[in-house]
Amino acid sequence: MGLFWDCLYGLKVKFTNHYFQWKIIYFGVWQEAAGALWNLSFDDRNREAIAAAGGVEALVALAHSCSNASPGLQERAAGALWGLSVSEANSIAIGREGGVAPLIALARSEAEDVHETAAGALWNLAFNPGNALRIVEEGGVPALVHLCSSSVSKMARFMAALALAYMFDGRMDEFALVGTSSESTSKSVSLDGARRMALKHIEAFVLTFSSPHAFSAAAAPTASAALTQVTESARIQEAGHLRCSGAEIGRFVAMLRNPSSILKACAAFALLQFTIPGGRHALHHVSLLQNAGAPRILRAASAAATAPIEAKIFARIVLRNLEHHQIELSI
Repeated sequence: MGLFWDCLYGLKVKFTNHYFQWKIIYFGVWQEAAGALWNLSFDDRNREAIAAAGGVEALVALAHSCSNASPGLQERAAGALWGLSVSEANSIAIGREGGVAPLIALARSEAEDVHETAAGALWNLAFNPGNALRIVEEGGVPALVHLCSSSVSKMARFMAALALAYMFDGRMDEFALVGTSSESTSKSVSLDGARRMALKHIEAFVLTFSSPHAFSAAAAPTASAALTQVTESARIQEAGHLRCSGAEIGRFVAMLRNPSSILKACAAFALLQFTIPGGRHALHHVSLLQNAGAPRILRAASAAATAPIEAKIFARIVLRNLEHHQIELSI
């Protein structure tokens, strides 16, 4: 992989008489190198090898340098970091190396493909409470809120909403309170405002998949056709390619019991996407949900008197998906 590092670490090379010509050539080489690393990062062993060879540092440096580069380079730089950040150790390393700020900058790109890879990377990073706090401190909440509400890409909006949900499900709070008492008060006030903004836009995102008429029909005890209609309307096709770990699925299951009704609805919506029959990793997610004891929690969520109708209906659909997969496996 030495060639990749040579390409990526050539960021400061200048050619006196032909600087702009060579800059274009280098951007093309960096784009190919980042794209190759992104593809390699889908494999667990490759992720470890890339990180061990200095890939985190190189890709963070590339992300810093490409704010004015082509959308292709931006997409691949963020995509490679997204791929590496599947590993928790790499995710923490990306945060420590300063990878949060350039990913937030890329999330503000005008290109839909860049939205998706930047949102995906920030979603992975936000799973770690320390990274979640870094995202807040670097001004990431407004960037994610903008993606969540305005991106043309449903996937970018979805992953931005999930990143915000991770950030404000309560696990970041202990990190936010580190420091002197005056600093802690300031951080707490700042986080309260960010939390309100995040929850408002998570709710608005989930409601875009809600139809009062369809949900009212789906709430009936025997409403198979209505549930199917809601499922098809809510389905984000590309989300079927996302693969979650046991810890991530467990995080969404825990959110079903969160005091926030908005986070409950968001968690149920996410689990619906991850378990829809036909999804590439649906069976994997179903197995993780069964191991986490999720059916009992989903039943409670679907019947909770105080839960919003979106959380109830989406939870019912997840239970239906689980039953479908169990029947399929038994045949």
